[in-house]
Amino acid sequence: MGIRVAGVGNVRVFSQIPVTTEHSSLLEGPRKGIKPNPYHFPMLPLSRFRIISSRPPLRLSLGIVLSLLIPEPLMAETPPEEAEALWHYGAYLDVNYAPDLSTPRSVPFRDKLTTNRLNQFSPDLGMIYLRKGTTTESPFGFEISGQAGYDTNDLLPSDQPLPGANVLRYFSRANVSYQTDIGNGLKFTGGLMNSFIGYESFYAKDNINYSRAWGSDYSPYFLIGIGANYPVNSQIDTGLFIVSDYNYLQEVNTQPKYATQFTYRINEHLKWMENAFVGPEQNNTAFQYWRGFLNSMVEWTEDDWTLAYVLDAGSQRASTGNHVQQLYVANALYGRWNVSGPWTIGLRPELYYDPNGLQTGNIQFITAITSTLEYNYQEAGFNNRLRLEYRYDKSTGTQGGFYGPEGVSGPLVPGQSVIFLVLMMSYDAQFQP
Repeated sequence: MGIRVAGVGNVRVFSQIPVTTEHSSLLEGPRKGIKPNPYHFPMLPLSRFRIISSRPPLRLSLGIVLSLLIPEPLMAETPPEEAEALWHYGAYLDVNYAPDLSTPRSVPFRDKLTTNRLNQFSPDLGMIYLRKGTTTESPFGFEISGQAGYDTNDLLPSDQPLPGANVLRYFSRANVSYQTDIGNGLKFTGGLMNSFIGYESFYAKDNINYSRAWGSDYSPYFLIGIGANYPVNSQIDTGLFIVSDYNYLQEVNTQPKYATQFTYRINEHLKWMENAFVGPEQNNTAFQYWRGFLNSMVEWTEDDWTLAYVLDAGSQRASTGNHVQQLYVANALYGRWNVSGPWTIGLRPELYYDPNGLQTGNIQFITAITSTLEYNYQEAGFNNRLRLEYRYDKSTGTQGGFYGPEGVSGPLVPGQSVIFLVLMMSYDAQFQP
């Protein structure tokens, strides 16, 4: 094929091998059932090309070389079994500016763990990764991923941090896996892994909305442990893991905790997911003081829309003081509609109840609604998302509220309106050594 390059002339590129239909893959895939991007950009090594020009040899810039290595999107996809055996790599960056309509001051989003810098430019999160999937023919797999940005700050617990937590927070994956041929395919995984608990991902590109729900912020985004997944049949998947603390960067005690996973695909559109966490999360590890947490999700997906309901509930008896039974509950309804082409809208009403301040640190009842407009476009192998988001949060209770016109030193106000202006860029590809 002929390519016209400014300042170089006509350049013809001849591939010595046929272009395959290998496609890109997300780091773990949306942990919440959001459909992956249908555009795929395979990377072909430079050694597979020879370049012939009608002019004398010229020095090609790095930009020209890269433009020759990134072909047009391929609509055909590699079969899932073959794609899993490939090596996957990629990167992600998200930045935002979030005006708080309650105050012009640069203030934190009170009690929020992610996207919590208001009235200031924020490179919230950057991530790079490399992973190899598993099949019965290629049973060994691994994931390694690094991350940085303001959203990693509040991953660190305020007390009893895990030794090395300040370094470990810059890793989001560091695990190995092994796929057996036992039964329908028992798979073992160990290390730092993506959490299957919760509907939303730590990476906003995989979520319906940019800013995450309160329930998502206070459920595990990551887990450290070892365990196994087993597909009972084509509809039911199960998992059992021995893990560390609820906050993976905390070490409240050295006793093991347990996490379970259950997914039932009722039909091609409807899916029910039930995940649980149980174990001692206090210094006193007696059974009566264990924490129990249940994450229940129902999701309906169609080609152009997704609807999901999430209910989270956790409880533990305090091992000190008056031994009160502590509780926290979250509800959220997620809706996503692809209006036309690159345009998508999302809506999320939610409730968060923390009557003992166990999770947020303050006794409060939060109601919120978030609406999101997204424009998605591809350029030079990158998937880019522009989002405009508005959210309103109301916090009541003896310790509820948000920072008002006078900032962190002034009185709290019950309601807060925030606008997020967002750019997210991601690149995902795969190769076979």
